[in-house]
Amino acid sequence: MTANNTYEEIMQQLQALGEPSIKKVLLKHGIQEPLYGVKVEELKKINKKIKNGHELALKLYESGVYDAMYLAGLVAQPAQMRPGELQSWAEKANSPALREYTVAWVAAESGHGMAKAIEWINSGDEHLATTGWATLASLLSITPDAELNIPLLSGLLDKVARDIHNSGNREKLAMNSYVISAGIYVSALNEAARLTAAAVGKVSADMGDTACKIPSAEDYIAKAEAKNATGKKKKSARCM
Repeated sequence: MTANNTYEEIMQQLQALGEPSIKKVLLKHGIQEPLYGVKVEELKKINKKIKNGHELALKLYESGVYDAMYLAGLVAQPAQMRPGELQSWAEKANSPALREYTVAWVAAESGHGMAKAIEWINSGDEHLATTGWATLASLLSITPDAELNIPLLSGLLDKVARDIHNSGNREKLAMNSYVISAGIYVSALNEAARLTAAAVGKVSADMGDTACKIPSAEDYIAKAEAKNATGKKKKSARCM
C-alpha cells in the first residue's frame, strides 16, 4: 500500500466516521469547516494502526480538514519536525483545538519547542501567541527542571501578570495554563507561579457558545500541592 493510497483511504475513513452530533459540538467550540465530526477516540484508534507515518502526518495536516489535522498531531513524529514545518502548522491552525493542543503538543515534544514558543509569544499575532503559551505549558510538563531556563520562565510569569487581562480570550486561557503548568510541574517555579496566580486573580474571557470557563490557577496549584504532585512530570505532552 502506497503512502498516497494510505492517505486517501484514511480520508475516506474519516468522512465515514463523521457524526453530525459531534460536528455540532465542535462547531460550538470554534472548530472551522471543513470537518467531519469524528470522535477523538476513533482518531486514536486509527493512529494506533499507523507506523512511522510522519510524512503521512504532514499530508493529513495539509488537507485542511480538521479531523485529519488533529489526527496528524497524533501520527507525527515530533523529533522529525523541522522548525519551518512547525511554523507552517502554527500558521495554518485555524481553531483553538489545533493551536492549543495539536500544534502545541507536537512543538513541545519536537526539541524546538522553547525557541518556537518564545518566537510565537513575541510575534504580535494573537493566534500564534496563544500557541506559544500553550506550547510552553506542555513543554514544562515533560521537560526535566535541569534542562529548563528558570530565569527566562520566571520572567514570562511576570509577563503574564502584566498582560493577561488585556489579552485575547484564548490567549488568556493559554497564559493561565502556563501559570498552572509552572506551578505544578516545575518545583523551582512553584512559588513564583503561586504569587503570579494570586496577583492575577480571576480571569474572565468570552468562550463563545460553550460552558467553558478559565480555571483558577491558584486552586489548580493548591490541589496539586495537597496531593504531593508538585514537580512530577508527564511522559508525553500528547494525549494519545
